[in-house]
Amino acid sequence: MGDIRRRGVIALGVTGLVVPLTLAFTAAPAQAASCTTQAGPYQKQVEKFLGRPVDGKQSSADCRAVQAFQNKHGITPAIGYAGPVTWGVMDLMNKQKAVGNNPNKDGKCPVNKGRIACVNLTLQLSWIQDGKKLVYGPVPVRTGRKGYVTRTGLKKVYWRDIDHVSTLYNVPMPYSQFFDGGQAFHSVNLSMWNPPGSHGCVNMTTTDAKKYWSLLRTGDDVFVYGRKPGT
Repeated sequence: MGDIRRRGVIALGVTGLVVPLTLAFTAAPAQAASCTTQAGPYQKQVEKFLGRPVDGKQSSADCRAVQAFQNKHGITPAIGYAGPVTWGVMDLMNKQKAVGNNPNKDGKCPVNKGRIACVNLTLQLSWIQDGKKLVYGPVPVRTGRKGYVTRTGLKKVYWRDIDHVSTLYNVPMPYSQFFDGGQAFHSVNLSMWNPPGSHGCVNMTTTDAKKYWSLLRTGDDVFVYGRKPGT
């Protein structure tokens, strides 16, 4: 059920996350969007995130750096404006990085189920644990947008289809592992920080979806909790 809009993919390296540094583009636009000269409401925060001089003023170099980030993650319009959507993505990346290798620090994902795949909607992170032992992750994921939220609760993987194609959206869903109706873990050729989100599935990079495929089996538990920002 993932939203498969064909856009560029670049996953930034985030400490503690397993993120492939790949870039996939479809047809490039005939002309790049022009850069805005207007400073956005999050100008200083965005400048700091990108390692630019933090002065709160929009320079042509600032705009090009912001625009490049927007293009990498499918943020539109990609005009270099430091607005709430762009800063929201950067802020989420900072929060994901802060988790490090202890994603279940809050203890919300059950540790009495043996092997279980956990999904934290608030931080857009997933990992596999066995009791208190971290088996894989945490990795960034892309979950359901407003109106198509990924449903919370304790579930089980009930069907796996490595070459699944969505009958609703007629798009490929490689390495699908369904755990709640039509909602599944599967890979997409999109940035994990591409807004606004999926149609309910837990989107993953190909590397992470393959690893989940190798680690999980039909009947394994999945626990989804939290709330995605903006939903």
